[in-house]
Amino acid sequence: MNRDIVVPLAEAENDLSKLVDDAAAGQIITIAKHGRALAHLVPEGKTHGERTGAMKGKQVLPEDFDAPLPDGMLDAFEGCL
Repeated sequence: MNRDIVVPLAEAENDLSKLVDDAAAGQIITIAKHGRALAHLVPEGKTHGERTGAMKGKQVLPEDFDAPLPDGMLDAFEGCL
């Protein structure tokens, strides 16, 4: 199995096409700036964490889910406070 590789942001900017090809081939690439991970290039279809639909049947929406928000809450979302 391929090892994950870490690439500095400046290098990723110069070699993006090659890095995308590497990711498509199965490599996981971490793009970092000053040693801190910023993004991951992963092969299409490879996911991290739970699969989509893992919460199916576990979440319940209240009947009034799509009811209008109270004025105060609506003002807060719109930045009118």
